[in-house]
Amino acid sequence: MIAGEASGDMHGAGVVRELKRRDGGIEVYGIGGDTMRAAGMEIIYHIAGLSFMGFLEVVRNLRSVRRVEKTMEAILQSRRPDVVVLIDYPGFNLRFARRAKAHGIPVLYYISPQVWAWHRSRVKRMKGVVDRMKVVFPFEVDLYRQEGIDVEFVGHPLAERIGSSVSRAEFCRAHGFREDGRIVGLFPGSREQEIRNIFPVMIRTAANLVRDPGVQVGVGVAANLGPAILRKYLRADAPVTLVEHATYDLMCHADAAIVTSGTATLETGWFGTPMAVVYRTSAATFFIGKLLVKVPWIGLVNIVAGKKVVPEFVQHDLTADRLGEAMRRILGDHDFAQNMKAELSTIKEKLGGPGASSRVADGILQLARAA
Repeated sequence: MIAGEASGDMHGAGVVRELKRRDGGIEVYGIGGDTMRAAGMEIIYHIAGLSFMGFLEVVRNLRSVRRVEKTMEAILQSRRPDVVVLIDYPGFNLRFARRAKAHGIPVLYYISPQVWAWHRSRVKRMKGVVDRMKVVFPFEVDLYRQEGIDVEFVGHPLAERIGSSVSRAEFCRAHGFREDGRIVGLFPGSREQEIRNIFPVMIRTAANLVRDPGVQVGVGVAANLGPAILRKYLRADAPVTLVEHATYDLMCHADAAIVTSGTATLETGWFGTPMAVVYRTSAATFFIGKLLVKVPWIGLVNIVAGKKVVPEFVQHDLTADRLGEAMRRILGDHDFAQNMKAELSTIKEKLGGPGASSRVADGILQLARAA
């Protein structure tokens, strides 16, 4: 099983647990993180050394990536797994799918590469190297079915674990917020690159917002990073509260949020919390991406909704002044905020109910038995 970054580690862990629940003797090994390890997977390479973002960043680390590929291919030959399970991480995983098939090992791909955004030609190439495709968005099914690929919409794994069981009053008491104030949540991402590129702008925005009476700012701390890296960017004129181990509670009880593009936009949207989506990368990576990306939005929450439900601030548009203006409109314009909440209410329906990990585990075992 191969997952190359934090969300893949989390989603993969659910599948590992389901496999182990069915048969405690099943061996699962490969590339993952602490969550997959805790679920019972043998970690050969940890995601901490593989979470590269952007074209240039991958090129700079290509030698390390090739070394990992060669080692993993050697393990294919020596340990002969019954099934290879690939989770997202397309640059690495699509190459590895070809290697697995060359050794006669069936491949199940869970969480599709975002071929609907760019590289649609990849769908045709995947036909010969992927035996089963398990997708998490319903609109992805037709893309693969048109090419004759065995595809199933399993629902999004977020539905299995997302939620908040604490009241606003309990949340505020636990983290030192005033219950009668307004809370702005900042979610800067789970990769160091994202923190460097995006969090300083969020903090400048916070310095602006906390001047308004009653505005408080909380920062969701990604479990894989911890608070130390975030503290480097904090400022005395921007008092914020770092919220650890309660990201969903912050998403749920925030009155407005600034969210780095990625799965976190879906998670925030699940709670119906009005937000702005942000992103910034290197100039070269952004330029190449603009040439290749074929969708009008970057935020998954807008892509799943099929329209621009929340504002996006990308690259040069990502400034503290613009973010502050967006947050003040959400906090001060009741009708605007309520309309955004209503639009976000469709996210739950489109992501399906719980059970994705179970359905993927079933598919893995079926493929193993058929091999």
